[in-house]
Amino acid sequence: MMKRFILVIIMMISTLGIFSFTYKSDATDAKTSFASYYHDKFEGRKTASGEIFDNDDLTAANRTIPFGTKVKITNLRNGKSVVVRINDRGPFTKGRAFDMSRAAFEEIGSLSAGHLPIEYEIVD
Repeated sequence: MMKRFILVIIMMISTLGIFSFTYKSDATDAKTSFASYYHDKFEGRKTASGEIFDNDDLTAANRTIPFGTKVKITNLRNGKSVVVRINDRGPFTKGRAFDMSRAAFEEIGSLSAGHLPIEYEIVD
């Protein structure tokens, strides 16, 4: 009886292991999170990529997406979208995926909001 139980457990683990390798998440799949925008005090400072930050450019920071990658960010409240280029690391606030330049944030929402629920996907 005990051997049969152990055998069933081993079979279940093996089956679940096979299924865990069959679904591969595509890096371009849309994901949801929150985004905020850079404070003016960062204007003119060097970003993690080495370029100088300009709040008028359509750029953003993300903790893991490679520098130079273009990402489409859509405001889930109004459906407006903007394409940004990743040039910095951050945000380091839990629950937020992007810090956007002021210009990028204004394309999709009001600065008075501070942060927005967003959907994002890699486009290039």
